[in-house]
This record gives sequence, C-alpha cells and structure tokens, in this order.
Amino acid sequence: MEIFFGAFTSEWEQRRAALLHEMSSGGRGASAEEEMRKRLKQLAQLGATGGGGGSSGAPGGRGSASKGRAAPRAQATPATTAARPMEARLAAIARGSQPAVVKMASYGGGARVGAMLNYVSRGGELKVENESGRILEGREDLARIRGDWDHLFQNRAESRDIGSFSVEIAASVFASDEALHEQVRSTLTSGFGDRRYAYAIAKNGGGAVTVQGLVVLRGGQGERLTGDAKAAGIIQGRYDASAAAGEAAAKFSFHGYGNGVEFGASRLRGLVDRHDDVRDDRGQSIANEKVAGDLVQKEWRGELHSRKSRDVMHVIMSARAGTDVAAFEGAVRDFLAHQFAGHRYVFAMHDPASDPKEAGEGGKRPHVHAHAIVAMKSDSGDRIETTPAVFREWRSVMAEKAREHGIEMEMTDRREFATPPAFTRTQVRPVSREGRTEHVGTSEAAQARYDAKRSGRRTVAKSDRSRQYIIKVQESWQKVALASGDRQTVTYATQHKKYLESRASIAQTETSGTVVRADFASNFRINLATLQEMVLEGQELREMSRAEFETYEKKVETALFKLERSVSADDRTDFDEIADLARDFVNQKRELVDLYEQRKEALAEQGGESLRSEPRDPANDEWEAAVAKHGEAVVEAGNEAMIEIEHYREGLDRIEAGEFSADRKGGMQAGIHQAMERAAQLVVEGNGYLREVAEQDQDLREAIERAEKQAEVQDRQDDGRAGAIKAMQTVIAERIDRLSERLSDISEDSYATRNEISAERQFLADMNGQLDTLGPEDVLDLSRTETDYGYDEEEAASARESGVDYVPAIERDRQEHESHIDSVAPQLELLRAHGVTIDTDFKIAAPPSQRDFDAYMDELAKEFAEAEPDLDDTREAHEVASTVDATNRLEDRLNKDKEAAQRSGETTRTDPAQQHIPRLEELEREQMQQRERDRDDRDR
Repeated sequence: MEIFFGAFTSEWEQRRAALLHEMSSGGRGASAEEEMRKRLKQLAQLGATGGGGGSSGAPGGRGSASKGRAAPRAQATPATTAARPMEARLAAIARGSQPAVVKMASYGGGARVGAMLNYVSRGGELKVENESGRILEGREDLARIRGDWDHLFQNRAESRDIGSFSVEIAASVFASDEALHEQVRSTLTSGFGDRRYAYAIAKNGGGAVTVQGLVVLRGGQGERLTGDAKAAGIIQGRYDASAAAGEAAAKFSFHGYGNGVEFGASRLRGLVDRHDDVRDDRGQSIANEKVAGDLVQKEWRGELHSRKSRDVMHVIMSARAGTDVAAFEGAVRDFLAHQFAGHRYVFAMHDPASDPKEAGEGGKRPHVHAHAIVAMKSDSGDRIETTPAVFREWRSVMAEKAREHGIEMEMTDRREFATPPAFTRTQVRPVSREGRTEHVGTSEAAQARYDAKRSGRRTVAKSDRSRQYIIKVQESWQKVALASGDRQTVTYATQHKKYLESRASIAQTETSGTVVRADFASNFRINLATLQEMVLEGQELREMSRAEFETYEKKVETALFKLERSVSADDRTDFDEIADLARDFVNQKRELVDLYEQRKEALAEQGGESLRSEPRDPANDEWEAAVAKHGEAVVEAGNEAMIEIEHYREGLDRIEAGEFSADRKGGMQAGIHQAMERAAQLVVEGNGYLREVAEQDQDLREAIERAEKQAEVQDRQDDGRAGAIKAMQTVIAERIDRLSERLSDISEDSYATRNEISAERQFLADMNGQLDTLGPEDVLDLSRTETDYGYDEEEAASARESGVDYVPAIERDRQEHESHIDSVAPQLELLRAHGVTIDTDFKIAAPPSQRDFDAYMDELAKEFAEAEPDLDDTREAHEVASTVDATNRLEDRLNKDKEAAQRSGETTRTDPAQQHIPRLEELEREQMQQRERDRDDRDR
C-alpha cells in the first residue's frame, strides 16, 4: 500500500501519516501489538497460577516508552541501567540511605495543562525548566507551553458516567406514598435496566408526577448510554416495550451528563438539598448530603468505569529533609533526561527556602521535592508506559542519579520491609485537614487498606510471585546481618528479617486451608482468550470502514468487561494495564481509519487512482460496486444501519436458543423496531443501497412502506409549516428594519430607550436565526433563564434617591421577556397551528450556593494534597494544596462546567457563590455610571 505524503499540508500530518503507514505495514508501530501480546501472556500466566499482586522483580530495559522512541539527547545517559544487587541495596538502607520516592501523582487532559503548570510553578513565582534546559519564568512563558504541546494531545472526551434525567408519569391513583414510590421505581427500572439511580418525586395537578434524578450511564452488561436525546429515545423504547408501560404512560428525557464521582456526588447532594424525599433504586432513603456522597463514592464508583484523557502526567520526586537542594535538583534533571528522552516535560523544585507559599497554606514543606509535568506522547508518536515494573525502574534510575550527585539513595520495594500497600486518592476522601489529613475509605476494602497503611501494620503479599520474592529478601537480610560488622546495621537487618518471617508465617496459616480456584481460573483463561482474539482481530482489519471499526471497538469493550469480572483482586493492577493497552491499541486503529479516509480523499483529488494494489476478495468487490453505484457515504450509512439491525436479530436468536435471559427480549424487540425505523427513514431520504437490500429483507421492506406513508402525511404538514415560517420571517425582517431606523434616530444620551430597542431587535434576530434551521421535530426555543440574586441594596437606594419605585432586576427581566413574546404573539399562534412546538417560559435559577464553591475547593485541594508522597511508613502526610492555587484552577473547572451545561441545554450561571457579583453586570454598571458623569460634565 502506498501513502501519498504530499497530500498532507503540514509537516506534522506528514510525519503522522508516515508513522501510521509503518504501523499498518508491520513496522515499528507494530510494537504495540507485540506489547499487547506480551502483557496478555503475562496476565495469562497469572491466571494459570491463580495468583498475582506485586510487581516483577527486576526491571526489563527502560520500560518507560515503546520501542519506537526517539534517540536520547546528548546529555541523556545510556538507555539501559544495570540492576543493583538486592544485598547492596538493603545494606545501604540499613546504614541509613534514604529510599527513592518517585510517585505518579495524577494524569490530565490537554485542557488541564495550564492549571497543573500553575500549581507546579506556584502561579509563575518559581522558575520552571524544560527538557532542553531552558528556564521558563512568569505566566507568559508558561502559557506558551500549552500551544507548543498541543499537537501531542489526543484531547479525548471524558467518559459520560452519570446522567441527569426526568420522567413525566401520567395520572394514576395510589393508595399511599409507598405505593407511589414502588410504581416510580418500577417505571425507572423498566427503562434503565440494572443501572443504579436516585430520584425525587414532584406531584403535579391531576395526579401526574414528575420524577427527577441521576442515573449511572453504564449498565451491568457494559452498555454506556450517552445521556442525551438519543439515549432518551433508547430508554423510551425499552420502557414502551415493557410490561410496566401497560400500568402507566411515561416520558423519559435527559438534561445533561458528567464525568466521575465528583460530578455525581455534587449533583446528588443538590438533589437532596432541593427535595425532602430522595431515594435510590433499592428504595433506600438518601436523608442528607453525607449519605448522598457515600452512595456515589462507595457504591456507584465501581459501576462508572470512568475514563479521562491521559495527555500529560504529574510526577513527584522527593528526598528527605536536609538533603542538599542543588544536588537533588541535578539528580532530578538527569533522571528526567534519561527516563523521558524524546518527550516534552517541565519541572520545578519545591524546597522550604525558596517556596513562596507559607507553611500554613501548604507550602514550605520540610523536605525537598520536585514536580514534573510530562507529555505522555513524544513528537515521534510513542507513548509512555505506566506499569508497576516501570515505576520500579523509575525509582531505580532516580536512586542511581542521586548517588551520582553524592546523595545516598536506594530503590526499595514494600515487600522487603513487610509494609502495607499505599492507598490511592480515589480510594479515600478527606474528612479532616487539621494537622495530618484524615480520610475515610470509599469502600470497605479501601478503608481496610487505609487503616493498615496509617497504623503501620506489618503485612506481606500473598501471591505466589511475592512469596518467592520474599524468600529471596529474607536470605538477603540474613546475608547483610552476617556480612556487616556494624552493630546498628546488624540489628536493623535482623529486625526486618523477623518481620518478614512472622508475617509470612501468619499468612501461611491463613491460607493453609484448601482453596478451590478451578472455576475462577477457567473463566479467567476463557475471557482472556476472548479478549486477545478481539483485540488482535484488528491486525486482520488493516483497512476497515468506520462502521466496521465501531463494531470492532464494541467487541473489545465487551471482552474487557467480561475479563474484569473474572480477575482476582491481586491481579487488578495487571488488568488495568491490560485495559489501558487494549484501548490504546484500539485508538491506534481509530487513527488508521481516519488516515485511510484522508488517503481516499487525496487519491480522489489526484485522479481516482486505485486505493489498493493487492488482490481484492469478492466481498470487497461487492462493496466497491455498491460504492460506485450509490456513493460511499450512502453505502456506509446503509451498512451501519444493517449492522445495528443484525445485532438485535442475533440477540433475539440467542434468547430463543436460551443463551441470553428471556428478560432481555422486550429490550431487544424495542431495539430492532427502532433500528428498522431508522433504516426505513434513510430509504425515505433517498438511500438507494438500503432499498436494494430491502428487496431481500421482508421486515425492512414493510418498515419502508410504513415510513413512506408517514412521509406523505408529513410532507403535507411541512408545506403549510414552511409557509407559516416564511411569513413570520418576513414580518420579523420588516420589524428589525424599523427598529434599526428608530435606533439611528435616537440620541446616544437616551440610554434606556436605546437599550430597550436593542434588546427587542436582538430578540427578533435570534428568533429569525432559529427559524432558518428549524427542523420538523425541533423546538423553537424563545425561553429565557436568569439568575435571581435577590434584593440589591445599591439599586434600591438609587431608586429612592430618584423618587421611583425599586423593581428587582429579575422582575425587570421578566417584564422585558413577556413584552417580547407579546410582540410576536399572533405569529406564534400561527406557527403552533402548523405543529411547531414553542417554548416561551421565563425560568429563574437560584445562584450557586457557598457549599458548591466549597466543594470545588475541597476537590482541587484533595488532588494535590494526596499527590505528595510519604518518604517512610511513619512520615506525616503532606497538607492540602493552598486555597490560592486551587482558586486559579477553579476558573478552568467552572468554564468546563459552564460548557457542559450549555451542551445539555442549561444556561444557568456558574458563579461559585452568591456573594460574588457577576463581573459582567458590574462592568455594565460602571460603564453606565461613567456615561452619566460625562453627561453631567457636559451639562455643567
């Protein structure tokens, strides 16, 4: 296959095309496939032995990037590092050497780079050094980094984890409130299936009710809803096909979605705050905000399978208090240059002497440490690996570089000291920040892990690999004790050997009973084989259509879901790495699909040269014949529609064969009905390919006949509708012209009159813009949402001085909105008569509460508070990140929330607290006051 690199206009596109071309032809990009095979083989060995846990003993190679990494720069040390003997490491630790601490603090998407750099540089007050040794100082230098790194970011959308929904349930008579709740849960479960949810009920007139709530978008079988109108249609279809629909009519709708437990906890607390009686899908009452937070953190967390973009990583390197700062800075510089050669990164030193943040604000920590922000992807397209073995290598290299700079430091493994595993930021949430931060676990297992770590309880890993490793550690401690002539070293080595022996003996006693793992191991191996087959199937699909790729992607996610259910707790880390690699592999295939589409376009411009030179099979010939007759876009759309139909047909066949539960039949029937309707609609819109397919498919042919009859009726309605819209646009255009003429005749000093006319003209222009694109099912949205900030003392005082009645801003807004609607009332009635749905509501939004602002602050502070590592088992936990730095990050978060709200149809304000007067209103008021002063000056 030949790639025409000249078809790509930018150098980056050409390099990317070359890289992907190599990958598609089995070149260096194929290392991803090799890595996938290697990791799957390792996990298969774990499944065969029924154990796991811990990391591998010695590092293998550099391990921090794939084989295709660019050559290191001149200052980088050789790529391989000799493993330091265990006895030498342990003896040095016994003599007082400090452990190497290199911690992966967090990942972030490209949008978060600015906030992460702001934290690392203390708002631009600390110098920051990049990979080439250049010193960056000040906010301007830091701001340019985001643009310089942008081509390295995938900017993937976060997973949609939790959706906000409402359900309108028709009038019914219930004997009691409990009977009402049972009916509501029956309705919601019929639509949502096994998804977790929480809800509140509002009773309307005539016995009807409105249900508002939150639902986990990912189901137990791995299906993830999108939380939008499309998802509402899917849920509606399932409900309509269920038995519950015969008891009460219900209409489902979604109003937004978000990512992660923080979003879910915040929204659920808000639901509890607005309603007296909130319950979950099991009927349990959610009485207060603490219960709401616990429900999301402890129960829903495992259901979310949340994913965020990983464009950059935040790495922390620490040393003991009293370590020479200049020497440690040199060690950090060499470590980063060695380990991340070919990648973009920056780092900054935090030490008590130069830290501008006070100790009470979380700064001036007694120990010196460095923060680095590293781009996950290099300029040549390679991504950094983050596995337990790689983290071990990082510590080894950091220790080596520190020793080269005169700092006694060694790589350590918790299994060598019988210390418990560390808890992660996602396993706990802070409850007290006085002194050392205190936490509670987000689950029983997480709480046990937290308690073990904080109490310093001695423990040993129980997997087969770890037991073999601990035997070697005991032998090494024994050799250190025998070889050393120093009494303190001998005592230290002997004591740790006893720790290991005592805990290993207890662990052996606990596991001495017979443990039956046959079923688990069998399921594990079956699911692992399925995953390997699904992932590596991509090798046989070098050039696939968009629809084929999406089907392939769904298969991989399903295989991952099944494998996850059969992975033991000890092997969870290994599974997470497998899942990341699998998804990265799928993303590579996605890039290939994009590239092939670009290539086809380029070839078409060059004269329609043959897309492939190798022989084509009959299926490809049929595909090309269909494309030649109907066009590629038509065939792609038709093929995707048929894939969806066949998916539901296969599901119904498997239900009939007993492979799937009969409870899923209703959902499958509803799904195939909707898929048929969508395919029939494509035919009505002119898809000739599907019309040919329907000649051999009776069900599809009948669906097309129904759709065509409906289209005829709709066409007649649309003709009248189009005429009404055109007439209204004519009226609007004339009124806009008259208002513009009036505006040009009014003096600049007549501010109130000019503003009133400008507002009316803008209202008409916005309406006209909506009418230009109004579809048959669209709503003409003339609604307006304003935030009610309550009584304004300054405005009231000004009104009294002027001798006029004070009218709150929200009432003025309401009166203006009603005046605009009244001015077009006859035209709106004409549109309604032709079936146009119009929303003219005036909606009042409450200002965000102080609690929401505090919740943002807690979340941001927690992220960086937990990023600071412990240097030994009894070290004080680092304090929370300062409020000042967190506030700088708050603006990015609030902007993101505002954009998400706009996507979901909301237009409410996102100010963090009521007392924060909107800046826009303040600027407008200042401008009006200045104009009044200027006018007074002219009058004088």
